[in-house]
Amino acid sequence: MRASRLVALLLHLQNRGRMTAEELAATLEVSPRTIYRDVEALSAAGVPIWAERGPGGGIQLVEGYRTRLTGLTSEEASAVMLSGLSGPAAELGLGTVLAAAELKVLAALPPELRGRAARVRARFHLDAPGWFRSADALPQLAPIAAATWEDRRLRIRYRRAEGVVERTIDPLGLVLKAGIWYLVGRRDGLFRTYRVSRIVAAEATGERFERPADFDLGAFWAAATARFERGGDAALGPYLVTLRLAPGAASELASIVGEAAAWAALVEAGPPDAEGWRTVTIDLERPGWAHEVLLRLGEGAEVLRPPELRARLAATARSLLARYGVGDGSGGGAAVDPSICPSSAAAVEGIVAPSWTSNGPDRERRPRRRRRRPRLRPRPPSS
Repeated sequence: MRASRLVALLLHLQNRGRMTAEELAATLEVSPRTIYRDVEALSAAGVPIWAERGPGGGIQLVEGYRTRLTGLTSEEASAVMLSGLSGPAAELGLGTVLAAAELKVLAALPPELRGRAARVRARFHLDAPGWFRSADALPQLAPIAAATWEDRRLRIRYRRAEGVVERTIDPLGLVLKAGIWYLVGRRDGLFRTYRVSRIVAAEATGERFERPADFDLGAFWAAATARFERGGDAALGPYLVTLRLAPGAASELASIVGEAAAWAALVEAGPPDAEGWRTVTIDLERPGWAHEVLLRLGEGAEVLRPPELRARLAATARSLLARYGVGDGSGGGAAVDPSICPSSAAAVEGIVAPSWTSNGPDRERRPRRRRRRPRLRPRPPSS
């Protein structure tokens, strides 16, 4: 346990430079006193490590000192090979760099670990994009990554619902989420997120910006995704929708807007009425997304507020009725041929047509004939 901690301490100092005992203690989850004892042990082993007291002091290695990649366990060597994401690295223009780095890691490993690491690549494969979705075309990802790496201000043209807009941002980081690339940037003093596939043009202005010293990309993304899944995005603004949910529609709502947002709305909802419907209020961010969510819920939901969303859904329903509705002399659709669509013809005659379920039409069940089982005669006793 201590040997692995000494190696980790050494590699942290090699990669990050000077660090205080408190920073190392927090990183390695030990006390500062343990860090000082580990520093003495490394120094006694011949590692050129030293500590400087006072403000601005810390623990560091002698400048230029580098240690070879040693001390890896078999599980750690396997994890190194498993962490190589060749697809995303290639999209960033780092495919050959990653391949070269993996070759160097393999060359530095002992033979027994080298074989284990190579077997990992042959037995595990990571496919980041979701099902039924091809990878986005990302012609602007490489210049965006270059500007992000060099802290250069970026001028982009971004496709929004109302059209293409131009923005000048400070690119702070790139995030790969479920096979989709996002750019986190700063504009007008606020942190914002952009989907890279919607950036139609990107050009570095040549002007450098100062990266916020306290900005943590991982922490920002975790907070942003949690806020988004709860149904609140400060950049989009709240769009509160009050609706009635049918019994069983809560799971469908969760599959569309996310479990966190649906659960937060259901917790604040009142008890169900006599028919089992519940009235909930949920933030659906913008009118277009709210319209899409309610259409997907279908008969499982009824919008109560805002009135403009209710009117928009009613207009959509009338438009669908005009396209698919039954002709009744009012010009609202053509008559239905019973040979083509018997269920619609049954609806015309006032007969309830069989409803469709996930397993097919819910037809009327016919009584099954009970089969008579042959009576078993008692077996004669064996002699």
